[in-house]
Amino acid sequence: MPPLSATVITFNEADRLGDCLASLAFCDEIVVVDSGSTDATRAIAEAAGARVLVRPFDGFRSQKQFAVEQAAHDWVLCVDADERIGPVLAAAIRTARADGFRGAAGYRFARCSAYFGRFLRHGNAYPDRQMRLFDRRRGGWRGDREIHERATVDGPVRSLDGDLLHLPFRSFEHQLAKGGQYAQMMAGHAHARGRRATLSKLVVAPWWRFWRGYVLRGGFLDGWAGLVYAFVTADNARQKTIRLWLLQNELNAPSVPSTPARDGSAGRDTGP
Repeated sequence: MPPLSATVITFNEADRLGDCLASLAFCDEIVVVDSGSTDATRAIAEAAGARVLVRPFDGFRSQKQFAVEQAAHDWVLCVDADERIGPVLAAAIRTARADGFRGAAGYRFARCSAYFGRFLRHGNAYPDRQMRLFDRRRGGWRGDREIHERATVDGPVRSLDGDLLHLPFRSFEHQLAKGGQYAQMMAGHAHARGRRATLSKLVVAPWWRFWRGYVLRGGFLDGWAGLVYAFVTADNARQKTIRLWLLQNELNAPSVPSTPARDGSAGRDTGP
């Protein structure tokens, strides 16, 4: 039976890390790469028996690939601190491992996100399949995209039953802040590759994201939680385009018009 390493990257995850590490107890080792937490994250990881390394954060993909490279074993299971291996998925991983991970270079499985009192089972949120268990000799966190990064392998990828349970947001404010951070990083990635903001991306992309998730993929079946999720994630698409427009026009700081306004608004509060 091949030995199995688990990797987790962290930053101030003391409130969520314990359950994550407990769900990885079936692995032979756990490697935690921390990017300078100021809470009890590292102490919790060490108490759980994890090997803890500290590395400055330079991108999600780079941090995860570094963690994979530090693992003692070639088969690696990559999990974020806000994720847990569900019991059905854990059993499926054990079965595949007992079979020597035969015929696969990697394994994908569904990710199920908790959202204000329920797990979302429809819309753009689910099944959100992730390839997180793989042979690092045949792949890893490759490419240069540091946000919404994905692992890839050279070889067959098989599917496993069960869910990777995801607890992405501590509060609604946390979701808004996280969405803004991701939108900024995605806009920077697009800008570096010469992509341009367009009116269609600003207007059509958010509308399509909402329609596809809430209507076509059945997000409405998740009730109010599904509706709020659809609205907020559609707005994230809008934010990405606006931030890209700001970057391409070098407008990240408020600019002063070259001539005074002629509509009588000078010196008057015109809104937020």
